[in-house]
Amino acid sequence: MKRIDGGVCAAKGFTAGGVHCGVKAGSDPAKRDLALILSEKECAVGAVYTTNRVKAAPLYVTMEHLEDGTCRGVIANSGNANACAPRSHENALEMCTMAATATGLKAQDFVVASTGVIGQTIDLAPIQAGLPGLVKSLRADAAGSDAAAQAIMTTDTVKKEAAVELELGGKTVRLGAIAKGSGMIHPNMGTMLCFITTDCAITSAMLQEALHAVVKRTFNRVTVDGDTSTNDMCVVLANGMAENPQIEWADEDFDLFQAALMELCTALARAIAGDGEGASRLVTCTVSDARNEETAERLAKAVVGSALVKAAMFGADANWGRVLCAMGYSKAPFRPEYVDISFASAAGEIPVCKDGAGLAFDEDKAKQILTQDEVVIQVDLHEGDAAATCWGCDLTYDYVKINGDYRT
Repeated sequence: MKRIDGGVCAAKGFTAGGVHCGVKAGSDPAKRDLALILSEKECAVGAVYTTNRVKAAPLYVTMEHLEDGTCRGVIANSGNANACAPRSHENALEMCTMAATATGLKAQDFVVASTGVIGQTIDLAPIQAGLPGLVKSLRADAAGSDAAAQAIMTTDTVKKEAAVELELGGKTVRLGAIAKGSGMIHPNMGTMLCFITTDCAITSAMLQEALHAVVKRTFNRVTVDGDTSTNDMCVVLANGMAENPQIEWADEDFDLFQAALMELCTALARAIAGDGEGASRLVTCTVSDARNEETAERLAKAVVGSALVKAAMFGADANWGRVLCAMGYSKAPFRPEYVDISFASAAGEIPVCKDGAGLAFDEDKAKQILTQDEVVIQVDLHEGDAAATCWGCDLTYDYVKINGDYRT
């Protein structure tokens, strides 16, 4: 397996594009806000959605369209979430109809997704006007994926894109993806969207199984602000054009495919956490030697989700007591008197807690470690052999600035 370029266009038979059409009135004409991903052939599909009880209309429409386990493409916009607004369901359906008319396909062939402000009725006129140009702009190279990745960004400061390549059954198989997410990130399937393409031949059932397993250990281990969005969606499309022997059960090829999907989604999960609204650094927490993986995950997620830990990371303050405190209210079983904690980064590593008690350490060295772009909080429970890693970011003044006037 190796990393490659191309994003969602890395796999055979996929094109993508993104244009500005003005979904949000008065938006920057240089900001793309409408994306399209299209496959030459019908795709097997797998999808996971937000666990928020309040779900945006595009999710329900997508669920309906994917009932047969197939689709041909994705139509997505930024600038408006099309959630909890008058005619939201009808508008989501109409977006699919517009995409179908522009491409010569059926409305049921499309996944539809939206991201932006909740509660405002989406204006479809700009989308209808922009679709012909969007279809003409579709490309099968990295530029097409780049345009689509930019079009789904909201408060993101950088695009999220990745692709990998591996051999299955003597054939070269590729997977590529774009994602968006910066705020309202606390996925339980944060506002996050992820669209994955692959030319692997695999059944919808096995695709769904792989996606569920991977999302559990990647996107569901990210938290920026503790808010689970109404619009979270992760979809994978497989058109089979690599012509590998079709994966129909959990064999060795399935394990290899799932490992590639894990590599892809881990990269995107880290990118989402590192680009948290206002964030200045990625915060990673690895809990090791736990009784089981569930315990390790719950503890690690509590640490990266703690507002006080996040604030300490922003201030480069080695306040390990906040780490232990967050672990304590996670409701996960562990023995505090066995816990070791250290902080690490590209600048080195420093132990700060041993057997649940503080250690003397060099504050200047700790400061240097905690001012790097990525800080790792390492927790050893000394109770078993399970481990889990979760990702978050620091909490800065800019987070409040961004969200204080997000709607207006």
